[in-house]
Amino acid sequence: MTVPRHEFLQAMRRVANSVAIVTTDGAAGRHGATVSSFCSVSADPPSLLACLRADSRIARAVSGNGEFCVNVLEHSAHELAERFAGRADRQLADRFTQVAIVTGAGRPAVLAAATAAFCCRLVDTLASGSHLVVIGEVVEVRAAGGRPLAYLDGGYASVSLPFPSSQR
Repeated sequence: MTVPRHEFLQAMRRVANSVAIVTTDGAAGRHGATVSSFCSVSADPPSLLACLRADSRIARAVSGNGEFCVNVLEHSAHELAERFAGRADRQLADRFTQVAIVTGAGRPAVLAAATAAFCCRLVDTLASGSHLVVIGEVVEVRAAGGRPLAYLDGGYASVSLPFPSSQR
C-alpha cells in the first residue's frame, strides 16, 4: 500500500533540488526541458540519471537521439528554467531562440547559463510510473562555477554558500 498522492507531493515540496535543463539534438530532433529530478549514478564509469515525463517530447527525443546533456542552471537563470518548462511555448516556436549556447552543433546543447553541464551517451532507460528514467554515461563535463538555481516549495531559490569544511 502506498501513501496518498497529495501527502507524497506535500512532503516532496520540502525537498530542495537543483534545477537543470536537459537538452538533446540529433535525428530525432532538438529539444530541451526543465527538470529537477536528476542525480549521479556512479563515478566508475561517470554516469548520471534524469527523470523525464514518459509521454513528453524530450523523452522521445533523448531516446531517439541516444544522447543528452544535463545543464545545471546558475542561480539567476529562473527565466530560462520557465522557458524550458514550456511557459513561453505559445510565444516561441523554438525554446532555443536567442538562448546562448556554448556548444551544440549536432550534439546536445551546453547552455551558457549552466553552472555545470554533463553531456551523456544514453546507456539505459527504465519506465517507472509516469516517467522515463534515462541513464547516461558522461562523455564530457563543463564546470563554470557559481551557485546553482534551486527549486523548493513550488518556487525558485538561491543556494547560499556552503558551510566551512575542514576537508576542502
